[in-house]
Amino acid sequence: MKNYKLIPKITLWTLFALGIAVLAIYIIGGNGPDVHEVAGDVLPIPRFADLFLVWNYILLGLVVLVTIGVVVVEFCKNWKDNRRKAYATLGVACGMIVLALVCWFLGSPEKIDIIGYEGTDNEGFWAQLSDAVIYACYILMTATIGTMIWGIIHTKRLK
Repeated sequence: MKNYKLIPKITLWTLFALGIAVLAIYIIGGNGPDVHEVAGDVLPIPRFADLFLVWNYILLGLVVLVTIGVVVVEFCKNWKDNRRKAYATLGVACGMIVLALVCWFLGSPEKIDIIGYEGTDNEGFWAQLSDAVIYACYILMTATIGTMIWGIIHTKRLK
């Protein structure tokens, strides 16, 4: 059982070390032979930009999988022991789904004007997804700040 408790720590430190290594490769790796002209300026393209982006996609996927896994495990554990807590867990999961849907519908699929970009990834689905992520960040940041303020007030009131 003792070794089982080490697995999360080892995983965390391994992912952290890999993240630092990828970031160092991206920063120290220099610029590749390709350049991109933006508003009359010639900008070099970093050599390991794709590695950095793929690493971020992998981390995002892991976060989503772990979050879904934790919700399922907590729901199953609470369903067995305390049904009321299970419904609370399910309610939080449903709240996150509603938040994602609201943010998705707040987003706009209209083209985003980016200076020097000629592709089509700045309109339609990707533009709406970008807006949804930004709205979700705003809402979650506001909720976090509100929770911190409420916690401070609630703690001082109890004393």
